[in-house]
Amino acid sequence: MADPKGFLTTGREVAKTRPVEERVKDWNEVYVPGSLLPIISKQAGRCMDCGIPFCHNGCPLGNLIPEWNDYAYREDWAAASERLHATNNFPEFTGRLCPAPCEAACVLGINQPAVTIKNVEVSIIDKAWGAGDVKPQPPERLSGKTVAVIGSGPAGLAAAQQLTRAGHTVAVYERADRIGGLLRYGIPEFKMEKRHINRRIEQMRAEGTKFRTGVEIGRDIDAAQLRRRYDAVVIAAGATVSRDLPVPGRELKGIHFAMEYLPLANKVQEGDYVAPPITAEGKHVVVIGGGDTGADCVGTAHRQGAASVTQLEIMPRPGEERNANQPWPTFPMLYKVTSAHEEGGERVYSVSTTHFEGDEDGNVQYLHLVEVEFKDGKLEQKPGTERKLPAQLVTLAMGFTGTDRSNGLVEQFGLELDERGNVARDADFATNVDGVFVAGDAGRGQSLIVWAIAEGRSAARGVDRYLTGASELPAPIRPTDRALTV
Repeated sequence: MADPKGFLTTGREVAKTRPVEERVKDWNEVYVPGSLLPIISKQAGRCMDCGIPFCHNGCPLGNLIPEWNDYAYREDWAAASERLHATNNFPEFTGRLCPAPCEAACVLGINQPAVTIKNVEVSIIDKAWGAGDVKPQPPERLSGKTVAVIGSGPAGLAAAQQLTRAGHTVAVYERADRIGGLLRYGIPEFKMEKRHINRRIEQMRAEGTKFRTGVEIGRDIDAAQLRRRYDAVVIAAGATVSRDLPVPGRELKGIHFAMEYLPLANKVQEGDYVAPPITAEGKHVVVIGGGDTGADCVGTAHRQGAASVTQLEIMPRPGEERNANQPWPTFPMLYKVTSAHEEGGERVYSVSTTHFEGDEDGNVQYLHLVEVEFKDGKLEQKPGTERKLPAQLVTLAMGFTGTDRSNGLVEQFGLELDERGNVARDADFATNVDGVFVAGDAGRGQSLIVWAIAEGRSAARGVDRYLTGASELPAPIRPTDRALTV
């Protein structure tokens, strides 16, 4: 155990953010650089090393949280990094982007603020990179087997790294111009600077993983041809079909999916554009969708100089404390104020968009909405609550409905889909096509980054067993496992 009295003597303290007026003028990460290290050892000491660590149940990766908390408390950073990497290929990603279901399941959280697990995690990995403790781990010998991974998001990268280290020759195919998937172009720079992705890619290259960008399987290369070229294929193409809003006026100019808007802002940071083709500058912006992607649109609009930003959510505003029907250790639906929300804008709950109104040139000018409420388990409009908001830019951030079928990948492979439109798989993450496996959102549906990495690691074990007859790779989850919720 770290500090036997830590949870009694030390209060919860989290990473400090830079002043709003400073950070909205740049695209750097919102946190004060180096602010965690002076406090993080004591924060790790709050961990009680529980007999049954429910934080393990909250995290699908099975992270050894009490162990690396103990090492962080004793400031043995090299050992902490080793324990962290034992279950997680990319802790610098999860430490910045994961909503931390492990903290929701922390035993201390029953009657006190939970241990700052996420902050400890990111401190350990940042310290490890700074000390040079993160090194390539190339295989001792090659198996002679080849694997193609389709998609370079967290699931694809995790599967590729695991299989490369197992001795297989792995090539990752990415249809975008850079590696990273939604990590690269869906996550704004202020949430995670892309240098974190770049150095992991260099580590993977040094281990032997090959990367092919600008290649879309199904369009540029026939899927059946790819299958013949490789001994096995892992589909980690994500669930990239955005949920649409089919209301009158949807065809007006200025209404975009979040994944049309956010990547362009990231491409400016990559140096591809001087200014984004879609910008919020000087515009009244409305973001439809109250989740993390919506918050990313809010923060991006602030930095582009929006005249106003309003975020709409059809569901009621969550409470600030657990509801009785969301008991510990489940992941509760709580009112969350992200860094983007701290920067301004308005959040409106229990409303539904009825239609859009445009000008004579076909540009959106107003969004019409109405308040809604639950009656007999159904959402119904409240008469007399109609109103309109000025809106020259509207982003749709209402989630995703499944993997992309327009490129022909599903049909060319001959893949079977489940009842939710995801690629069906068995207990080894294998599809109905021999030698073809699926990992991440393409098989699970829209989910969290920790689930994507866990899926990639587990699918890698299935592929390794298929290629060699046995495997020592870890498989933290089964395809049927689900988050700890009510």
